[in-house]
Amino acid sequence: MKKQPKLIRNTPAEEAAIARGIAADPDTFEPTDEQFAQMKRRGGRPKLEQPKIAVTIRYDAEIIERFKASGEGWQTRMNNALRDWLKTHPA
Repeated sequence: MKKQPKLIRNTPAEEAAIARGIAADPDTFEPTDEQFAQMKRRGGRPKLEQPKIAVTIRYDAEIIERFKASGEGWQTRMNNALRDWLKTHPA
């Protein structure tokens, strides 16, 4: 078994030298606590009004093969086919 290399941490003097280098760099921007608190966090894609729900379901192999044979986006097409069926079959 290969032995993991030991992590060598910086000494306080090395950390201080790094901090001085950062402070001396004119391109460095360090926000104040107040500025940091005002920053907004972006959370990726916006939430959908009607989000989809992940489910586990079993279909006949022939059905899945036919939808997959139509290429990429087969799951969306399957969803649309079910939506069309709902339009013609009221609850």
